[in-house]
Amino acid sequence: MITRSFVLDVLQQLIRIPSVNPTLAPEEPHGEAAIAAFARDWLASQGLRSWVEEVAPGRINAIAEAGDGNGPTVVFCAHLDTVGTAGMTIPPFDPRVEDNRVYGRGSYDMKGSAAALMAAAASLARDGLRGRVLVALVADEEYASIGAQDFVKRHKADACILTEPSEGRLILGHKGFVWAEILTAGKAAHGSRWDLGVSAIGKMGRIIAALERFDQEELRRRVHPLVGPASQHCALIQGGTGLSTYSPECRLQVERRTLPGETPAQVMEELQTVIAGAGEQAQVRLLLARPPLLCDRDAPIARCVREAASSVTGNAPAEAGVGYWMDAALFAGAGIPTVNYGPGGAGAHEAVEWVDLDSVVTCAQVLVEAARRFCQGND
Repeated sequence: MITRSFVLDVLQQLIRIPSVNPTLAPEEPHGEAAIAAFARDWLASQGLRSWVEEVAPGRINAIAEAGDGNGPTVVFCAHLDTVGTAGMTIPPFDPRVEDNRVYGRGSYDMKGSAAALMAAAASLARDGLRGRVLVALVADEEYASIGAQDFVKRHKADACILTEPSEGRLILGHKGFVWAEILTAGKAAHGSRWDLGVSAIGKMGRIIAALERFDQEELRRRVHPLVGPASQHCALIQGGTGLSTYSPECRLQVERRTLPGETPAQVMEELQTVIAGAGEQAQVRLLLARPPLLCDRDAPIARCVREAASSVTGNAPAEAGVGYWMDAALFAGAGIPTVNYGPGGAGAHEAVEWVDLDSVVTCAQVLVEAARRFCQGND
């Protein structure tokens, strides 16, 4: 069932359907509705019970299930949305195959993974499974992950295999992040009235310098053995009303990458401390927070994926953590032990994007074997 041509066909069909995240590029052909409908219909044609779930207006998850239900449930998860296509130097929605590479927007991040898990689920539906595989093709991972958030509220499971590209490595951990906004207040006055005006931008400049020092001197010394050092950067800034006016307000948005064990409350407290240390006052507001992931390498799902990859490829997969965030942490936060295993390629969010076709086929084969091992060994 899981042949190269079978996987390539569904992957090419996925790439041909634009699914740009509308929050990131509202001017482009966007949203997950069309691709979710295709996935639902394709999975139904392969013998799975499949349906869609609306998580917000126009934002759709595609869901399916295979197996007899007499055993544990394992989730196969991938996201359907992509980033925009501005600056791409290849046709974004016209998949091209060359030297085992499949090119197109989302081929690597992560329609190759979606094709792998769809092929794996089709194989399990055809050949039978004691237990249940639940397919989660979710919306909005590239921005706020409302698709995964909605899925874990509606569905229960015993384990999850996320399939973000991992070059065949078993990913056991990743960083979280906190988005925060800092607001400084000045006093508007004519540019000639130094005696009256107070620049909110000047205040923010001192805060920025202190934040940069904190990043380099403190955060980079906090190193987790699996995911590396903590970090922070000043991402967006806005302030001022004109060249001849002292700026009454300045807004800075900061992103902080968190390690397993760090919390949003800790991050917010540290920001306040850094601001006070710079001799300034500012309002600090939490915009969004997502937790880190850490899965015990001896957890049943980690063991099953490790054994499955060893069986399919002939070699035990390297075990690692990554610095970027994934939906995996939302599953783990809902009490579902989660690991990541995915294909290889390059060009996520870049001008040229491609996925290694053979690695997509291998990923599908590993998913089938891992699901069988998990459902047979955890009843």
